[in-house]
Amino acid sequence: QVQLVESGGGSVEAGGSLRLSCTASGFTYSSICVGWFRQAPGKTREGVAAIYTGGVGRQYYDDPVKGRFTISQDNAKNTVYLQMNNLKPEDTAMYYCAVRHDSCYYTWATPAAFNYWGQGTQVTVSS
Repeated sequence: QVQLVESGGGSVEAGGSLRLSCTASGFTYSSICVGWFRQAPGKTREGVAAIYTGGVGRQYYDDPVKGRFTISQDNAKNTVYLQMNNLKPEDTAMYYCAVRHDSCYYTWATPAAFNYWGQGTQVTVSS
């Protein structure tokens, strides 16, 4: 059974850092697209970053997080990380990881393009 488990969320002050983890069971993290999404209250779910775990591990980022967030992989641990630095209050949201057995091209930020989802981890950034 495919399962994704996120961890690492919490409450920090603006300028702080958190590292989120997404660990999979039921399949291996080879040659798949793993995305991080977030959803704030009253807003639609949006793509934050994604990584293709095959080849050179190409990464994708939404503009508001470029230079602050870094997505990485550890295939041996079936885990993808999202390192979040210089956090801002507008980063406050529930963060989800998602997987699809495909490349990340074009639709990496589209929730409907992903097949499997974790339960989410809350990130709260205070000013």
